[in-house]
Amino acid sequence: MESAGIREARLDDIPRLCALLAELFAQEADFAPDAERQRRGLRLILDNPACGRVYCASQSGAIVGMVTILFTVSTAEGSRAAWLEDMVVDPDRRGRGIGERLLNHAIAEARAAGCTRITLLTDGDNHSAMRFYSRAGFVRSGMAPFRLKL
Repeated sequence: MESAGIREARLDDIPRLCALLAELFAQEADFAPDAERQRRGLRLILDNPACGRVYCASQSGAIVGMVTILFTVSTAEGSRAAWLEDMVVDPDRRGRGIGERLLNHAIAEARAAGCTRITLLTDGDNHSAMRFYSRAGFVRSGMAPFRLKL
């Protein structure tokens, strides 16, 4: 099978990206798929590159995975920082290195954008995701996430 190419997402990719996000949110405890919300969120990022980037992996012209990084500023670091917001590979394509390629691309792009840290969240019982991120050098933070719905 051909290697997946990684590129920046485009507006015409949004329907497929929404389908991938539906797959991701169906397995996450805190979120539920909502195509209209995901479409709006993706559009906000794609229309405002200073906000972040969406990268997709494609094989034979089909999008098979995606990763989103969002930019912020860390006063602790005294620099730009990034949030890894979404990371998903089509279930039929997992275990083939696509996720690793996407993650490495996102890390390189965040570094090139001047970020000195990437933070991400994963479900506490998603042990395969935790192993995946650990292999890439991420370490578990001692901080606990809190959320306020507005």
